[in-house]
Amino acid sequence: MKITLKAARVNKGLTQVQCAKMLGICKATYQNYEAGTTFPDVVKAKEMASLFGIPLDDLIFLQTD
Repeated sequence: MKITLKAARVNKGLTQVQCAKMLGICKATYQNYEAGTTFPDVVKAKEMASLFGIPLDDLIFLQTD
């Protein structure tokens, strides 16, 4: 099932700040990923999928709302 980065974060009950800290990036970078302004490299995208407990193929990095 496809899921946006924001929805995956909310489903885990995490804030943007918490996710950024867990991923070793700044809050602004994480916000840009959620907004679809910038995109993570493959290594960081895999870390995000692991953090959220979903397959990388199911993670959508474009904002759809």
